[in-house]
Amino acid sequence: METTTISSNGERELKDEIQGLVASFPSEKNWDGAPLYFYKGVWYPVFAIRGALSFQQHFIAQDTDIILASMPKSGTTWLKALTFSVVNRNIYSPKESPLLTTPPHELVRFFEMDLYSKNQLPDLKQLPSPRIFSSHSHYRTLPQSIRDSGCKIVYICRNPLDQLVSYFHFARKFKRENVKPLSSIDEGFDNVCLGIQSYGPFWDSVLGYWKASLERPDKVLFLKYEDLKEDITFSLKKLAEFLVLPFSEKEEKEGVIEEISKLCSFDNLKDLEVNRTGFFESAGAPNSTFFRKAKVGDWCNDLSPSMAECFLKIVEEKLAGSGLSFKVSE
Repeated sequence: METTTISSNGERELKDEIQGLVASFPSEKNWDGAPLYFYKGVWYPVFAIRGALSFQQHFIAQDTDIILASMPKSGTTWLKALTFSVVNRNIYSPKESPLLTTPPHELVRFFEMDLYSKNQLPDLKQLPSPRIFSSHSHYRTLPQSIRDSGCKIVYICRNPLDQLVSYFHFARKFKRENVKPLSSIDEGFDNVCLGIQSYGPFWDSVLGYWKASLERPDKVLFLKYEDLKEDITFSLKKLAEFLVLPFSEKEEKEGVIEEISKLCSFDNLKDLEVNRTGFFESAGAPNSTFFRKAKVGDWCNDLSPSMAECFLKIVEEKLAGSGLSFKVSE
């Protein structure tokens, strides 16, 4: 049975209960000066911690659900566009796609900083099946109903250096009162090396989903951002097959895969008016901030060789023996 919205009194009691919990969590400062709260091994940003708690405690998954997971700035926007297009290709052709007028983050909503942040107990029953959701939470912190159900989880991972730099530039877009604007990536680098960053530690996030994908390949698909960049056609076919929505021979011959990849390409999405001028309220940022460069190896413009070496060494030590590796340049 799906969770439904409760009375305003019940809603207020739940908010008060969560507020009391949050006050007891260890806290640090994020790059943009806002608080980070540590809960069950994850550093949650202040605007997502209450939503994360409600999501973990109350979400009931359906077997047909699709959960898109990631660390921030790892290709999340791209994965949302691709998955929405694959799932709905029999409803919308690429020329009629809602993506042309609606940002990916509004078509596939975040649990923590959107659905459960706006309403501690949202009514999700009316959403059409398959429901597609997004999360930055780690695998082991997902609600038990997700792990126990037949729903599919797709995780996208980006190499740690590009993820770090991309998030740094994203954080610089936020201007908060009484907080000095970020001028250098050095300012938060020591914390990141300790795993203190939004939804970090990085290594715990990727390792959790990586192990789950090896143990349950029918349940969890682990994608690498760099692989999508290198061969989007292969990756799209892999995604569709995992979702049990494989492209038919007819679709392949008619160029459906190419049309979807073109529609969801970085350059195409970035140039759409809705993504150039709109504003994503849940993140408190213009839609344009989700589209920067999308290049593999761009980290070299912000990280010194010694910083890159230091962080990579830490990540490699944390992932030792897992078999997981990253491509950090084209």
